[in-house]
Amino acid sequence: MKDKYWLMGPIYDALSYVFAGNSLLKCKCFMLTPDHLKPGDKVLFAGVGHGKEAIIAAERGAEVTVVDLSEAMLAKFREGIAKSDKPLNIRIIHSDIMKFEEYNRYDMVVANFFLNSFDETFMNTVFKHLIKQGKEGANIVVGDFAFPDGNLLARITKRFYWYTAIILFWITTGAAVHPVYNHVTQMKKMGLRFIDKKHSTFLGMNTYTSYLGKKAR
Repeated sequence: MKDKYWLMGPIYDALSYVFAGNSLLKCKCFMLTPDHLKPGDKVLFAGVGHGKEAIIAAERGAEVTVVDLSEAMLAKFREGIAKSDKPLNIRIIHSDIMKFEEYNRYDMVVANFFLNSFDETFMNTVFKHLIKQGKEGANIVVGDFAFPDGNLLARITKRFYWYTAIILFWITTGAAVHPVYNHVTQMKKMGLRFIDKKHSTFLGMNTYTSYLGKKAR
């Protein structure tokens, strides 16, 4: 199977920085705090990409598993691992996440800028599958573009910002084109208890959001 990210994979981080500065990485790391992540916790990162946040989690003592179907993305992830000067407990799995079945194993499951690659029907299927990987009481984390809210100008600007990105990914990777998902609503539909959300800003606007839900015990 052709790697859909063969073109985007090598330049993803550089492009993200041009498009968002440090706000994207900041968003990806919001929930990797001592309140939510303990040394020894088992953490799954789905669609890890370049995975700087997965490396940070491992540097903080987590047992990290990453799953990604793109070898181009994983090649950059391995380069990031090589640059760390700390012992890391990271397992890399080159696979389709829907074929990954380690149910009820993880203390935290992270889907940063991954669910937004899919149309809503398949996104819900993937989300349910990811939640099954978590233990009872697991933290479920989703990072995504900020849901368009605020005044009319803010809503229009956020939608324009989102569609600029997703159309680029549609052209280069075949990602689905759709509105920004409301992950608070999605988490509640999935039976998660919504805990918190945190925004990162770019150009004075809330552009990215990290959502935290908790799986029922």
